[in-house]
Amino acid sequence: MARVKGAMMTRKRRKKVLKLSKGYFGSKSKLFKTAKEAVMKSGQYAYIGRKQKKRNFRRLWITRISAGCKANGMNYSTFMNGLNKAGITLNRKMLSEIAIADPAAFTALTEKAKAALN
Repeated sequence: MARVKGAMMTRKRRKKVLKLSKGYFGSKSKLFKTAKEAVMKSGQYAYIGRKQKKRNFRRLWITRISAGCKANGMNYSTFMNGLNKAGITLNRKMLSEIAIADPAAFTALTEKAKAALN
């Protein structure tokens, strides 16, 4: 049987890494070894970033809801507790959108939350 050499697959693998590292500074986009390291590290950052994105948006929504609650003389935790007791199940993303786009509706929600607490 003929001996199989791995040149084709090696070239393909190297081209794939160098294509991913396109635009990196200096030798990180030219040399395979440094490009491979940079691509692996950037992949880790991207993975971590996808997790952090969810946290950051949740923090933003809570901040917006809290600002809307303070405008209506309430704090965030009592507002959320009041909504739970009133049986209103809106997620934080929607609550923050309501707080920004429709302050009158958000005021009505705070009134319902206050009523449920008493």
